[in-house]
Amino acid sequence: MTSEPRTLPGTTAPTQLSHPIDDFVMRFSSTPRGARLARRLAALRLHEWGVPYDSEVHDALTLIVAELCANAVQHGHVAGRDFRLRLAADAATVRIEVTDTRTERLPAPGPAPAPADAETGCGLLLVARLATRWGWYVRIGAPGKTVWAECALPKEGETAPAFRSGSAMDWSVGRGGYPDGFGAWRS
Repeated sequence: MTSEPRTLPGTTAPTQLSHPIDDFVMRFSSTPRGARLARRLAALRLHEWGVPYDSEVHDALTLIVAELCANAVQHGHVAGRDFRLRLAADAATVRIEVTDTRTERLPAPGPAPAPADAETGCGLLLVARLATRWGWYVRIGAPGKTVWAECALPKEGETAPAFRSGSAMDWSVGRGGYPDGFGAWRS
């Protein structure tokens, strides 16, 4: 007897980059320190892959990593379990995947806009604004879920990133601060 995997509302198929040139995978403790280390190592790896520090693309990718890792720590934490970060890049796209071991707390199908004065609940809004596409899927054969985001890299000679219009960087400045990576806004 065969059965199809159960499809949940809001899930997406676990697609991969067809031929990644660069790949980085590491597990981190499900703590704020682990999320911070994941962000810092991702920033270093992106720079080594040719996405220079202080570029808009680097800042956006690092912010996506920070938000997804912070969500894994805050909403996907299971005592004694780590979360996993995977970065994969080809010539045109960087894919970020963060996997945790908590299945019962799944992302909403589409992030709802938070009130203007909200200090939490803006992480997936930032991811949705910065990423070319994003989604999540339930892990097969193990507990947990993977939340992923893909960002198109600028083409040769382009100076502006190929992100969706209405950059979250502009949006965060309009809010009068920046996200600290754990759902709170700082000024």
